[in-house]
Amino acid sequence: MSAFKTIYLASRSSQRRDLLTQMGINFEMLVLKEGFQGDGGFDETPLKGELPLEYVKRVARLKAETGWELTERRQLLSYPVLAADTSIALGDYIIGKPKDREDAVEILRRLSGKKHMVHTAVAIKNKEVMKESVASTEVIFSDLTDEVIRKYVATGESFGRAGAYAIQGKASIFTVKISGSYSGVVGLPVYETYQLLLSLGVKTN
Repeated sequence: MSAFKTIYLASRSSQRRDLLTQMGINFEMLVLKEGFQGDGGFDETPLKGELPLEYVKRVARLKAETGWELTERRQLLSYPVLAADTSIALGDYIIGKPKDREDAVEILRRLSGKKHMVHTAVAIKNKEVMKESVASTEVIFSDLTDEVIRKYVATGESFGRAGAYAIQGKASIFTVKISGSYSGVVGLPVYETYQLLLSLGVKTN
């Protein structure tokens, strides 16, 4: 099995970059374009009747495939492509990223005082090989008043994040309980990701 000292990260997430750095993984960025049909583009719209766990696994694979195709079209050096996707599930309902401020407020109202699941799927593509894993974590929020919700949304942490919150930020003050992978809620489950990388022969610093 070939050993790799570098991978591509097919994500714009600063949290995923930080977690890979903490793991001692060398990586280069691949910028994909959600909703853009073209070079490096992909569509993450849920399929009709798709359950949250199946959705997040499919989108992670889609991102990894798109990233790999991008490296081939641009004739980049051949490194494994790592992609991840995080989705919030309230029952069978998929909660994605907020469209605007009011949407963020409405999402947090729905999560207030409730248990929800955070699914983060990881997929790594190298030539014909696709390896994947998923971490599912239970999160419980306290009852949130509209004042607390709007004050939180005003921090800007809601935007670009599934479920309209950042667990590593100010949302920690109203998070009652986490059962599972904390790093998975942040955006990249460290243990699962590290095991996938080791299985592909990726070296750490």
